[in-house]
Amino acid sequence: MSTAELPAGSTKTRNPLLDALLPLAVDVVVPLGTYYAARAFGVGIVPALIISSVVPAVRTVYGLVRSRRAGAGSRSGAGLAPLILVVNVVGLVTTFITGDPRLMIAKDGLVSSAIGIGILVSVVRGRPVMSAGLRPFLTKGDAAREAAWEALRTGSGQVATAGSAAFRRSELAHSVVWGVALVLECAARVVGAYTLPLATMAWLPTVLLIGAIGVASMVSGPCTERMKKLMDQQIKNGE
Repeated sequence: MSTAELPAGSTKTRNPLLDALLPLAVDVVVPLGTYYAARAFGVGIVPALIISSVVPAVRTVYGLVRSRRAGAGSRSGAGLAPLILVVNVVGLVTTFITGDPRLMIAKDGLVSSAIGIGILVSVVRGRPVMSAGLRPFLTKGDAAREAAWEALRTGSGQVATAGSAAFRRSELAHSVVWGVALVLECAARVVGAYTLPLATMAWLPTVLLIGAIGVASMVSGPCTERMKKLMDQQIKNGE
């Protein structure tokens, strides 16, 4: 069904799951495929690692430029982009100068650390950046669910104080889980970069990242479910 064929008053929204998985594909699948393709053509380890880092770096720059053009309404997670870009550029330049492939692999771990630390700092500031990605999953573009999210998050409207506090705790805990998971993934990657064979570290970081995402999703699941139930209760009370 085309947009023109949609019923009056409805809009065709993007799938939030696709929006979440696309950056993962760009940052994980594309670099890994690029690395092995370069190696297959006889490119050295260091140049191959540098080439594989170009696409994520370009995506970071694009995301930063797009968020600035969009304005304040899309800045919830944009504060991490400059930090990630700096880590990428410094790592690339340092690796190019030193020619150390292990440093290149460790640099990629520092990107995860930068994101993880940024998430934890946002929790301390009371503005968890992971909520920007969580909100579309829980609200699904529904006006009533959007209103419930806002009421619970701000403690406004008819929501009970206890419900709002529980919602806020779960929201913060969700970001804490993801921040800690990414910091630990960074630590594992840096240790592996200087203790394991380079051939192993060409693919192991991808496994570590996917594992960290999987564990974070599982551990943060109860937080998400608790928020969903509170939203359902808020909508029911508002009827």
